[in-house]
Amino acid sequence: MMQFRDLHRQYEALKPAIDAALLAAAASGAYIMGPQVAQLEEQLAAYVGVKHCVACANGTDALSLALMAWGVGEGDAVFVPDFTFFSSAEVVAHCGATPVFVDVEKSTYNISVVDLEAKYAALPAGLKPRAVVAVDLFGLPADYAALQAFASRHGLLVLEDAAQGFGGSIDGRMACSFGDIATTSFFPAKPLGCYGDGGAVFTDNDEWASLLRSFRVHGKGTGKYDNVRIGLNSRLDTLQAAVLQVKFKAFEDYELDAVNRVAALYDSHLKGRVATPHIPDGYRSSWAQYTVQLPDRDAVKQALQAEGIPTMVYYPKPMSAQTAFAAVAPLQGPCPNAAELASTVLSLPMHPYMNPDEVAFVSQKLLSAI
Repeated sequence: MMQFRDLHRQYEALKPAIDAALLAAAASGAYIMGPQVAQLEEQLAAYVGVKHCVACANGTDALSLALMAWGVGEGDAVFVPDFTFFSSAEVVAHCGATPVFVDVEKSTYNISVVDLEAKYAALPAGLKPRAVVAVDLFGLPADYAALQAFASRHGLLVLEDAAQGFGGSIDGRMACSFGDIATTSFFPAKPLGCYGDGGAVFTDNDEWASLLRSFRVHGKGTGKYDNVRIGLNSRLDTLQAAVLQVKFKAFEDYELDAVNRVAALYDSHLKGRVATPHIPDGYRSSWAQYTVQLPDRDAVKQALQAEGIPTMVYYPKPMSAQTAFAAVAPLQGPCPNAAELASTVLSLPMHPYMNPDEVAFVSQKLLSAI
């Protein structure tokens, strides 16, 4: 049966190296923050092009650690795209700040700087604007030239949520290097995923990097039992770092190119017939998802399921419609694009190991269904 993101096929391709890495990590006895973690941090920082990579337990913690390093809290407003995964806004509320939901561009699925200006101008009284969370949704970097210009005008920080965006780029500059702080996730289905949970934070700022390393281990100071601030237990397991080192080599060597070839094949079958993802000039996506827009989405999804083709809806509900935000969302303006996308988006099977026949089969069945 076809898989939505075929991690088993990837494992079979990388099995000798992954098995050896896992056995070496198990034999070492250094199961938490072993040497593989520091090695991975150095490799990822060099790839992204920043000074510091701080690995942590998961992508949600990575976002929380960034906000902690900035001291974001009660009374602060943080602008978040309305069309994203829950954690992008959850972490804002969790630290006591208020998420302010911003509409997205229908063509790229990323935050709209036009609506960001409008939401900034209409910010409810009593809230201090502090930061913008810019999500690199489905693998495509957000419009950072416009976002950084906006942030500079208003004295705000930019947090790049590249949970889905690792490997994407703009004019050769890599995702995870655009925000004042950037984060990513190593959840198994992400472009670079491990075999459990994992995440990382990226920054060029030495002071913030020092805080991040303290916060991820219970706010430690000079040692494990010198706790100088309230932190988290958010360390990356050595086993996950070992897996990531193997998978990162494959990602850099051929997987990123391969997944872009799969996307190009989808485009060749579907472009002009359905609303396909738009990649602006100079941008490159890492294709966490290949997402189309369909007026009769649910019927098409059922038809594809009947053909053995798995699909997913990312996301069926915008942030402003989530019950958890019922107290704050009504005080903010509408996000019509996010609302429309929630009822029309459908993500198709997508991974570096798909072959042209599989892409053609999915595309043919999709076109037949519509």
